[in-house]
Amino acid sequence: LGLRQAPSPASIRRVLTSAEPALLCSLNTAGDLAVLIVDGNAARGSRTPTTQAAHLLAAMTPAGHVAVQVRVADKASEIAALKDALAGVGITGCLVSADALHTQADTEKYLAGERRAHYLFTVKANQPTLFAQVKALPWAQAPVLHTEGDRGHGRAEVRTTKVLTATGIAFPHAVQALRVHRWVREAATGKVTRTYAYLVTSLSAEQAGAHRLARLVRCHWRIEALHHIRDVSFGEDTSRVRTGHGPLNMAMLRNLAIPILAGLGHASIPEAYRWVGYECFTRPLDLLGLP
Repeated sequence: LGLRQAPSPASIRRVLTSAEPALLCSLNTAGDLAVLIVDGNAARGSRTPTTQAAHLLAAMTPAGHVAVQVRVADKASEIAALKDALAGVGITGCLVSADALHTQADTEKYLAGERRAHYLFTVKANQPTLFAQVKALPWAQAPVLHTEGDRGHGRAEVRTTKVLTATGIAFPHAVQALRVHRWVREAATGKVTRTYAYLVTSLSAEQAGAHRLARLVRCHWRIEALHHIRDVSFGEDTSRVRTGHGPLNMAMLRNLAIPILAGLGHASIPEAYRWVGYECFTRPLDLLGLP
């Protein structure tokens, strides 16, 4: 009769908690995997008095498609989960971008040594020797090789990038080091903040110049925007889903929905979300091409 009947809440619950997360990941057409951005996020609403919140580690493309997402085992860290996340993904020749938590020699050996991939790691004080070596490079004498700026969210931002050969850096396969200077002025208060970010990469100057490296650094921040949208627009932190694979599957459904909503041409994800909700029995399935 051309009618669509929604499944019962019990049926939806059973599917979400029992379906293998890999099945949902397979629905995602990630496309080009030349660059993968890795970051973790906790689904705080899944915490119980006896168990900690589900911690999820995702690998996303710069286009916003999550290629793979795994749950970090309780009492474990993202460092070990990275290998599990990328085990089934062909990353030979791929660039893996990760924050300072993953700036570990073991992770580097796994990516560059075993999997023949490249890396772009943030360097912070959790690796004090490496941080001191990178910070001590002659940045004052290095020219600014890339500058870009933008305005939005009530602030103006200018970013400059310097790149040097990673000479004397005690980190395997490190070829280049970067320093990104961020100058941010708040429009409402006029307050100015200046920060420096240091990074190392196994990419050579021929493989990635200053412009490409600056864009890769900028792309890494997009996964934080993805987590922000999941938390704020989709209420992930308030979701009480906690049974079985529920937290991981719900997060992956949000990952699948966000690029679709972003491609609708609305001013924001919340606006696109509301537009779909106006006809919630037809528009979601139509967008997915389902009868």
